[in-house]
Amino acid sequence: MLLPLVQTLRPRQWLKNIFVAVPLIFGQKLTDPTALLTTAGAIALFSLVSGCVYILNDLVDIEKDRAHPKKRHRPLPSGRLPPGVARAFAVIAVPTALGLGYWLEPAYALVLGIYFAQNIAYSFKLKNVPYLDVMSIAFGFILRVLAGAYALQLPPSPWLLGCVGLLALFLGFGKRAHELGSGGESASKQRASLAKYSPRILKGILYTLAVVTLGVWVAYTLSEHVIELFGTHRLVYTSIFAVIGIARFIQITTTRHDAESPTEEMLRDPLFMLNFVVGVIVSTALLYGWI
Repeated sequence: MLLPLVQTLRPRQWLKNIFVAVPLIFGQKLTDPTALLTTAGAIALFSLVSGCVYILNDLVDIEKDRAHPKKRHRPLPSGRLPPGVARAFAVIAVPTALGLGYWLEPAYALVLGIYFAQNIAYSFKLKNVPYLDVMSIAFGFILRVLAGAYALQLPPSPWLLGCVGLLALFLGFGKRAHELGSGGESASKQRASLAKYSPRILKGILYTLAVVTLGVWVAYTLSEHVIELFGTHRLVYTSIFAVIGIARFIQITTTRHDAESPTEEMLRDPLFMLNFVVGVIVSTALLYGWI
């Protein structure tokens, strides 16, 4: 019973909650032990709540997932996890996480609550509305960054919120383009909003967001705010990692039609992950004046 429950919480997806640590890095708190512990706690609570969101999604989509060639093997649609057990866990876990979040920092708990409410709206309504479904997901990433900032009592950076929001939109619309391109008519049966998407418009949005996201990042690295805060203009050099990452994601989205998800596929792609890891290391070293 425990293993199916953990699987339903989607531990692999918790990697998305690393965005909660963005303010820790850009707020130059990475070497502060207290800030590290606070951020770790914030990420853990966000992971618990986001895991409960996956439980909610699986409960709502249980019949559709039973018709899916891969999703039908998940614990809930396969019957390995009784719906009552999953529901009871979520009912207990979410209030507990919110209570601990309030103890950590009231503003953080508020954002965590908004995130959960937004995902309830997504599960029951927004995921069936084309374009608005992806914007809702992107808003979730913005909330992650806000949560990390409030947990550390740091003012959230509009620049970072903008970059994260654009990146999330880019990844989200890329995933929709992949689903539409690889699933054909059957894809719309699994995700109702896909039937209302246009492949041509999706492609245009994807490439437009790629350019805009990169442009905003470059503008941020060259802004007076960054140069004064971090004492360097060399952060612009990290743009090469952004170019490689964006280009590789587009390639994965448009060529690997047999993959269940391009966002999961990129985490298994050696080139993408090498570029990501090196980019994070170089960016952090520049932010902290280590190079």
